[in-house]
Amino acid sequence: MIVDAPTLASEPFGRTPDGTPVERWTLDAGGALTVRVLTYGAIVQELLAPDRNGEPADVVLGFPTIEDYVERNVPCFGAVVGRYANRIANAAFTLDGIRHDLPANDGPHCLHGGRRGFSARVWHRGAAYRRPDGVSLVLRHASLDGEEGFPGAVVAEVTYTLLRDDSLRIDFRAATDRPTVVNLSSHVYWQLAGEGAGSVEDHVLRVAASQYLPVDRQMIPSGEAAPVDGTPFDFRIPTRVGARLRDPHEQLAAAHGYDHHFVLDRAGLGSLVRAGSLDDPRSGRRLELETTEPGVQVYTANHLDGSLAGKSGRLYRQGDGIALETQHCPDSPNRPELPSTALRPGEVYASTTVYRLSVVEETTR
Repeated sequence: MIVDAPTLASEPFGRTPDGTPVERWTLDAGGALTVRVLTYGAIVQELLAPDRNGEPADVVLGFPTIEDYVERNVPCFGAVVGRYANRIANAAFTLDGIRHDLPANDGPHCLHGGRRGFSARVWHRGAAYRRPDGVSLVLRHASLDGEEGFPGAVVAEVTYTLLRDDSLRIDFRAATDRPTVVNLSSHVYWQLAGEGAGSVEDHVLRVAASQYLPVDRQMIPSGEAAPVDGTPFDFRIPTRVGARLRDPHEQLAAAHGYDHHFVLDRAGLGSLVRAGSLDDPRSGRRLELETTEPGVQVYTANHLDGSLAGKSGRLYRQGDGIALETQHCPDSPNRPELPSTALRPGEVYASTTVYRLSVVEETTR
């Protein structure tokens, strides 16, 4: 069998309004997948994967131009979100007795690092190299002390590794010069039938979580984790995304769908565990998820309203994608009972998530 050699290549992808050039990197490990990553927002802009007939399709939502990403940053399509992924209540937190005020960009709360978080910054290439089993691209962002209100100068690094076994590994690392909080996540929206193919309600989701975090009407955790038993949040057995999406459950009403943190069943942090899977019966594509993080935010693109056109030229509507954001819990800096997201000088923030794509044969029901 002839195996293609891994390749890495870059090309210009335009400039930001201040003239900063943006590159697009193509990663090809010699397997079935091709991934394209922008230096703007460290965005996974395209991911080509074959269906059960061997036909490739782009399976992530996104835009065709840098202008679109800059002008329409709010969905954070494919981006690395930080310095703090998810919400911090009332746009403030206290660390070591010092209060830090943040931009309120989601009602009164701070979402995904503020008005200009990591998703709206040009990351710089640290390294790009071939390896025996694939290719890796390292991108870095130096976040200044006080950027978006967060204390401490933080150097963040993301490594995208595309492996020949058709998995995309995402490694985050960060260090700081004074106490701060860090919670990084990849905000890829998946549509395994192909970008622009419509709703993901027929996708089949499994999440290895016996508990989730209920939220109030402003999407802030309202208390302790609750059991998924007997609720629309029980995905421990593979279930259609849309099977209970319209159930009269107060949590679905609050979020206009799923936008909730699932607490993974795991013995402890630090090791990769199987977090779940996503299947598209139509195409046969399967996505399997592993992570070192304590939870997964499941988001069914509830705020897409048909005003944005994606790479295919088709309009994106509510439910046309699903994000599986591995991360620490929302509002952890204000919740001492939740796993800490504090990072101090001399410590290293480290997080790994693996997305593995494959094809399953059609089964007779």
